[in-house]
Order: sequence, then C-alpha cells, then structure tokens
Amino acid sequence: MTMRVTDDPAEFRATVFPFLERDPVLHTIILSNVEQRAEGSYRPEEGDSVFVSVHDDAGAVVGAAMRTPSRPIYLGALEAQYAGAVAEVYAEKLPGAGGVAGALEATDAFMSRWTELRGVGASQTRGTRLHKLDELLRLQAEGGPRLATEDEAQLAAEWISIDFDDEIPGSNLVWAEQKIADGTLWFWEEDSTPVSMVGHHLPIFGVCRVGPVYTPDEFRRNGYAGALTAYVTGEILAAGNQACLFTDLANSTSNKIYRLAGYKPLADFVDLAFDR
Repeated sequence: MTMRVTDDPAEFRATVFPFLERDPVLHTIILSNVEQRAEGSYRPEEGDSVFVSVHDDAGAVVGAAMRTPSRPIYLGALEAQYAGAVAEVYAEKLPGAGGVAGALEATDAFMSRWTELRGVGASQTRGTRLHKLDELLRLQAEGGPRLATEDEAQLAAEWISIDFDDEIPGSNLVWAEQKIADGTLWFWEEDSTPVSMVGHHLPIFGVCRVGPVYTPDEFRRNGYAGALTAYVTGEILAAGNQACLFTDLANSTSNKIYRLAGYKPLADFVDLAFDR
C-alpha cells in the first residue's frame, strides 16, 4: 500500500475519480468538492488543500481523502483498514488540523492512530446519515415551488448564514449567486412570500446531492421544506439523475420528512473535533 499526496485538485481528480465513480452516491462529498475546485468554479478561499490517494501494491486506487481550506480532514467512505495510514500522512502534512469526518469505522481507526501520533483525542460535533432516493413520494403544502431569481441572492445568503455558515465557508453571497446562476436554488412560496429554500449540487456521474434545506423559524411546521425537497428531487429525476442527501442525526424531524419523501438510509458519518 502506498499514499500519494497532492495539492492540485485536477491531478487528484484524474487519479481518484475512476475509483470513486463506481459509487457516486457514497462518494458524493469528495466528488463534488474536488470537481468544483478542479474546474475553478468553487468560491474563493484562502489556504491550500491536501489530497491523499491510497493505492494497493499493484498501484490501483483503493481509497481517497481530502482536506480543503477551513474544513476538517474528510475520509468519506474510506475503508477502515486504510485510515491509520492516512492519519500518518495528515499528521505529517497538517499536524495542526482541527478535526476529521467520515464513515464511522474509518474515523475511529483514524483517531486511534492520530492519538498515538499527536497525543490528542477528539469529541464528536455531529452525526450525519446519507440517504439515497428510492421511490419518490410527493409531499404537499400550501403554496408552490419556483427557482430563485438574481435579485434574491442576498435573501438566500442571509438565510444560509443562519444555520449553515460552518458548512459553507467563504462568501455566502457568492455561493447564492452561483447557485442561482446554475439554476440549482429553489424557493417555496406562499402568497408571494418565500417560506422555504432548497438547493442541490450540479450532477456528477449522474448524481445530484440535495442541500442545503432551510425554513425560517416563523414558517416551520407547515410542510414547506418537505414539499420543496420532494419537488426538487422530482426535477433531478426528470433530468435523468439520481438524488441523495445528508441529514443531521440529531434532527428527528428532518429524518422523518425525508423518509416520507422516499429517501432510504445508506450510510452513517461522524464529525470529530480534535481536543486542544
């Protein structure tokens, strides 16, 4: 087994995408993040990325991990047997990294080696579950869906800053403007008032990841988010793509809503912050 390290997203894409595209739903986070950076369409950011590819004795890729600016080390669906070796690479390249995220077993194995090397433990900050659309079930609510317009970029940026600032580093306005330009940001509207917002990523290997999903407090418990998520999912399917999304395991309401829309659990992930 060997490790190859690069800070070039285009080089990393060429190396690992033939492996990751075998299951583009399970590897959606790495695929979308690397694709945007390789294409130069990601928001401006400060700092370098560190990408790691894992190769077997024959040189074939068997795993991948990444650390992008302002984010934890991300293992994705890396097999646990490779996680310790990946921890060794990042302990050398990024000894001051703030955390790690990924599949449960891989993250545990990573932390076991990281603790040996760095002498620190970690605490869990979030648990998430990846869902894949099985059979779409339309959910209903008062009002209806429409694409966000250019003059609503500021509203979208303000909404996203409330619950998702840690997930969307950089300028929220730039993020909103790009989503609107891509046609991947939707509002649910009632009586000419936006009451909920859902975005999705552009397709990569035939998969679109839904998110973020946000409804202001005053409009919640009316079914808007579920109805809009189901609608956006339908648009993804109509374009010939698969749909997936992540839920926060601490939010039982959202997990229930997405199950009602036809999403089925695929894998669990965890975010850990290293102790200081």
